[in-house]
Amino acid sequence: MSGVNPQGCQVFSFKKPSAEELDHNFLWRYMKALPERGRIGIFNRSYYEDVLVVKVHPEWLDQKRTKGKSDKDFWRARYEDINNFERHLSRNGTLILKFFLHLSKSEQKKRFLERLTHADKYWKVSPSDMGERKFWSEYQEAFESAISATSTKWAPWYVIPADRKYVARALVADIVVGAINGLDLKYPTVSPEAMKALVAARKELEGDGKEPKARKRKRSQASGRV
Repeated sequence: MSGVNPQGCQVFSFKKPSAEELDHNFLWRYMKALPERGRIGIFNRSYYEDVLVVKVHPEWLDQKRTKGKSDKDFWRARYEDINNFERHLSRNGTLILKFFLHLSKSEQKKRFLERLTHADKYWKVSPSDMGERKFWSEYQEAFESAISATSTKWAPWYVIPADRKYVARALVADIVVGAINGLDLKYPTVSPEAMKALVAARKELEGDGKEPKARKRKRSQASGRV
C-alpha cells in the first residue's frame, strides 16, 4: 500500500481479545474498526481468527458460548454470521477483498530459522510460534473449512501463493488495483452555478497584477515628452 495516500488508508491489527471485547459478540471489535466511506481499511488479522485459532484450540473459547451446541452447529453458525456481516457491508457500499497468503511448511521453517538467527529479527518471533507449528494439519483443515464456507460473490477469497514475497505482493496489488478501477470512481461534479463562480475566479486571478490598458497608454505618451 506504499503507493496509496495515507490520508485515505488505515490499518488495524487485532491481538488477543481484551476482557471488554470478550463481553461482546465476536464481531464487535471488528465493527468498531471498519473504515468510513471513501477510505481503505486493512485488517491485519480479522474476525476469521475466531473460526481458526479457537477452532484448533477450542479450550480457549468461552464455554458459555458453546453450551448446548454441537461443534458442527457452533462453527456453522459462526460462518453464517460472518457471511451475513459481509453481506450487510457489501449492500451498504463496502467492497470486501479477502486474501489468504498460502505458505508452505518448508518456507515457514525457513522464515522461522531466519528470525531465530538474526538479532534484528528476534522481535518477529514468539516462543508460542513453535508450539503452534505442531498443529499444522489442524490449521490447514480449519483454513479449508473457513474459506470454503465464507467465499461468496459479495466477499470472495483470493488464495495467494506466498512462498515468494514478490509474487504474493504483485498478485495482491493487481487484484486491489483491478478492484479499485472497477469501482469507476470519479471526481465530484460541480453545479452550473458553482462553475460560473470558478470561471469568474480564474479570470480574476489571470488579470491579477496587470495594469489597465488606458493607464498603460497614458504612461507611454508621457514618456515621449521633453
